[in-house]
Amino acid sequence: MKPIEAHSTAKIHAKVTREEQAAHELGNTGFAPGTRAALVVFFLVVIASVPLAQFGAAFRHPEAISRVSQGLRALMPAWDRVKAVDGVVSAVNLLPPASQLKSLEGDWEQTSVVGEALLPRVQSVLLTLGQGNEKVYLGQGGWLFYRADVDYVTGPGFLEPRVLKRRATAAGNMRGPQPEPVQAIVHFRDQLAARGITLIVMPAPVKPSIYPEAYSARCAGGSLVLQNASFGACKRQLEQAGVAIFDPAALLAEAKAGTPQRPLYLKTDTHWTPPAMEATAAALAEFVRQTAKLSVPQTARFTTVEKTVVALGDIAQMLKLPPRQKMFPPETVEVRQVLEGKHLWRPAANAEVLFLGDSFANIYSLEPMGWGEAAGFVEHLSLALGLPVDAICRNDAGSHATREMLAKELQRGQDRLAGKKVVIWEFAARELAAGDWKQLSMTLGERHEARMYVPAAGQTVEVRGVVRAASPAPRPGSVPYKDHIVMVHLADLESTNDPAATGQEAVAFVWSMRDNVATAAARYRPGDAVRLRLRPWADVASKYEAINRSELDGEVALLADPAWGE
Repeated sequence: MKPIEAHSTAKIHAKVTREEQAAHELGNTGFAPGTRAALVVFFLVVIASVPLAQFGAAFRHPEAISRVSQGLRALMPAWDRVKAVDGVVSAVNLLPPASQLKSLEGDWEQTSVVGEALLPRVQSVLLTLGQGNEKVYLGQGGWLFYRADVDYVTGPGFLEPRVLKRRATAAGNMRGPQPEPVQAIVHFRDQLAARGITLIVMPAPVKPSIYPEAYSARCAGGSLVLQNASFGACKRQLEQAGVAIFDPAALLAEAKAGTPQRPLYLKTDTHWTPPAMEATAAALAEFVRQTAKLSVPQTARFTTVEKTVVALGDIAQMLKLPPRQKMFPPETVEVRQVLEGKHLWRPAANAEVLFLGDSFANIYSLEPMGWGEAAGFVEHLSLALGLPVDAICRNDAGSHATREMLAKELQRGQDRLAGKKVVIWEFAARELAAGDWKQLSMTLGERHEARMYVPAAGQTVEVRGVVRAASPAPRPGSVPYKDHIVMVHLADLESTNDPAATGQEAVAFVWSMRDNVATAAARYRPGDAVRLRLRPWADVASKYEAINRSELDGEVALLADPAWGE
């Protein structure tokens, strides 16, 4: 046998690698006549169908055409970014800023007819396979869980150095959040103590902490409250620093064991049921009485009236299922509205107690949330104390949102802390691991004269103006709430109702999202001409202050008296 023949035989029987086999098969793929052309055409048709469907829908709805054209114009390079150097034309920063591109992307997602048509159907199929989405986890027996709550319970300790470092630098070149809660809480306590005010901190337990077995069958049979690994250390550090803490977790665990047939949390919502909320409010009232000296209770000042409420939970709404879905039916609860005389309970600015809270306080208090009004945590705290209570509440971002609202009022020269003996700060426990715990100054500033136009109290004025700036609006479905307000800076005002407005500027709060649907204000851009009916913000603050909102930065937004625009 010739050597070359032996070599050829060995080569034939040599083991072929996966890469060689793949290269051989891909290089010798056979197609029937016309198949390749058909696949290319099909692929191009699928790609083109999405923008064609979007433009078709836009032309059927004229108001959408302007939004499409605005988006296209945003992508076009501006002439003022093109310049000539030594006779050579060059483009500088032809692309729009990243924030503008991100906003444009959000606009197209909000108005996508293809996404609106496909997403509910795809989500329904995923649910049959036992899958939620990026914000929702499926539990046992029809229970739904907010992903951020589960991540808080199961994630690494929020006080671990590596976790603190990662969160602080997560924003890259931008300012990251302040991840350390203990320093911020102690700093806030010290500022209040300087004015003789006691701070009480209340971390509201999230649903998987109290009902882990409803999330995973592996937790069945346990009675312990599940918290993040750093919760105990955080609580000890605060107590050692002298911070008064009211932790209702043990109370809720005991109530759960005593009445296992009556859930303390809503199955399709992130929040607690009315009985759990009322029991916690009563226990907090007793804790407040033991911690600070308050006025004598006025037992006959408040009364209650029962009301039945039927609603679908916020987690179920995050799934974006078809409107007539039957997989997660609405839940029915009995709430007790608190009355002061013949009127629904309202916060009292001259109260001795100021409550700072998030959606755990708003759930049965803020009517747009869908679970009733005047029947929430602050109302029942006031009922249990037998005293009026002042309140600043905002859904989400409990680590800083309400403190920021308080700080801005103080900086404007409005002393919201005057006459206060106690400040209660409630926030969802998940904020300890995910919130921004920036330290804020509670210094009382000087009262400035309004430099922005605001109608007189009780009046509504129609104006036309040009948008100078607008705060960001969330994309519907991307946040755990369905209503949102933006702040808009208007210039070059014109008004036929009030000549005094002509030529002035105004800062106004405007709806940007209602019931998970974006409004026109969500797409306001600098230079847009808009028409609004303005009212003083003070006229509606008690009704809309608790709604999630974004604000503009800078001295103008900080010091100006805002209006309410519709």
